[in-house]
Amino acid sequence: RPVNIKHAGDDRLFVAEQDGIIKIVNSDGTTESTNFLDITSLVGSVGDEQGLLGLAFHPNYATNGYFFVNYTDNSGDTVISRFSRIGTSPEIADPNSELIILTYTQPYSNHNGGELHFSPDGYLYISSGDGGSGGDPDDNGQSLNTLLGKLLRIDVNNSTASNPYDIPSDNPFVGNTAVNQEIWAYGLRNAWKFS
Repeated sequence: RPVNIKHAGDDRLFVAEQDGIIKIVNSDGTTESTNFLDITSLVGSVGDEQGLLGLAFHPNYATNGYFFVNYTDNSGDTVISRFSRIGTSPEIADPNSELIILTYTQPYSNHNGGELHFSPDGYLYISSGDGGSGGDPDDNGQSLNTLLGKLLRIDVNNSTASNPYDIPSDNPFVGNTAVNQEIWAYGLRNAWKFS
């Protein structure tokens, strides 16, 4: 069940599969026999809209080896994590290199969003989905006190375990402590993909 296809600045495609595997498709159409990443033990999926949902390579991936994934864990909640390739090897990532960047609870098994992109500004954009059920019964899309139903924008360029991300200074709600400052846009239903 492929759900996301990205490139890392070369002529290969990286295909994220919903069960927690990322495969490499070479420029000649062949698929690498070894998975780039296998995190099936971390990924939970009891519904069609859960699992490994998003993949994004850091703009400096060629030098730092960092890439980011969006998945639902075994409790059904969203996890945004950074992983690293093994050394300078272009064919395999280290499944033990996970640095959890951000997590948030998903109240239902649908509308988990899941897309990730770095934009030219260097920040990571995350679509969260409104949390599910039908008709957004918890009004998550309109609430500024939840990360659900949003497009989030964070700075992961200096991530550490104690400080996994920063809030860009020009995010729209910076300085308003009554609002989640990761929010870039709100009022969304289930932004499954965006570009």
